[in-house]
Amino acid sequence: MKTKVLIKDLQWGMYVYELDRPWTDTPFTFQGFVLRSQDQLETLRKFCQHVFVDTERANEDQRPSGALSSTPMAGTKRVEHLERVDVGAELPRARAVATSAEAVISDALKALNAGDALDAGAVKGAVNNMTESIMRNPDALVLFSALRERGGYFLTRAMNSSVYLIVFTRFLGMEPHDIERAGMVGLLPDIAMLQLPAPLLEKREPLTPTEVGQIRTHVQSGIELLKKSGIPEDVTDLVAQHHERHDGSGYPRGLRGSSIATVAACAGIVDTFGAMTVKRPYAEAVTPSNVLGIMHKWKDRAFNAWLVEEFIRCIGVFPVGSVVEMNTGEIGIVISQNVHKRLQPRVMVVKNDKGERLHPHKLLDLSRLPKATNDEPYRIRRTLEYGRAGVGLQDL
Repeated sequence: MKTKVLIKDLQWGMYVYELDRPWTDTPFTFQGFVLRSQDQLETLRKFCQHVFVDTERANEDQRPSGALSSTPMAGTKRVEHLERVDVGAELPRARAVATSAEAVISDALKALNAGDALDAGAVKGAVNNMTESIMRNPDALVLFSALRERGGYFLTRAMNSSVYLIVFTRFLGMEPHDIERAGMVGLLPDIAMLQLPAPLLEKREPLTPTEVGQIRTHVQSGIELLKKSGIPEDVTDLVAQHHERHDGSGYPRGLRGSSIATVAACAGIVDTFGAMTVKRPYAEAVTPSNVLGIMHKWKDRAFNAWLVEEFIRCIGVFPVGSVVEMNTGEIGIVISQNVHKRLQPRVMVVKNDKGERLHPHKLLDLSRLPKATNDEPYRIRRTLEYGRAGVGLQDL
């Protein structure tokens, strides 16, 4: 049943499915949520007079959750991030940084594949350069990374994971040392996968229990390779935990809750997001927005609920680099976020409604409600899978 409720009459556990104003006018990243935190309630008090709740979807637990999953994790703090430079100004530097980092990790993967140690100093230098770029403006390197076509699955995964982990840990207000460690963790977690048989990695059918066990050996094998290469122990310890899950269902140790280090828990979220947004032998790519929706349903199970919500706040419902279809049928690229209105990013329209490339491109700041017609503002209709619309770096 759908019921109108004044803000002052809201109770913990109610499912808020509609507001008294458009969702895009508020900071909420999803349309519909269970009321269970003081932050949600304060935001509703600030923006709304009343809401509509669905009594059939009420949470069984009527109390505000005091569990660890609903509170900030160790080593994080809420900070106000200010971009030092505009995304357009940082993009050329981000391109140079990413190209150099790709060369470093490509050499590292080749070395490991040949049985040699990787160059730990070169990897650390590449991460430092990426961190400096992201500290100036996080959107530039994310944009370049999302649209870049590379030569291999593992190189793409490593680069994307490192970039997103640096961006995420920066967003969480972590210390510079932890942010740089996160960048290293993002580059290195799956290096031992290359030592597994190619038919196993390329199998399209579900894996047998024996094959699952074989895949899972890459964690320990990877740790041994990293130690051999002189990677610091605090980094290898975090890499060892990136497949652990909040409810204890992960591997190799079945850690749960606060037993998982914060950076490792972040790595698990980023690794899953990266895996699902690219095409794999056994699954098609899923749009970034749909992946976030799926992960939102997994919170308090696979992932810490607070951390999932912070990740969505960090990258936005329409992540930078997403290819989107507008309500006009035009195709655009999300080029930067609006920090206070995550549902209304800046979009560069690159194709018209007939699929023809536009010259010059059209830049839209959706938070300013630019008009698509006399009666309707521009809005994003849906996101498209990476690569599906034939849009890439050439469009920048």
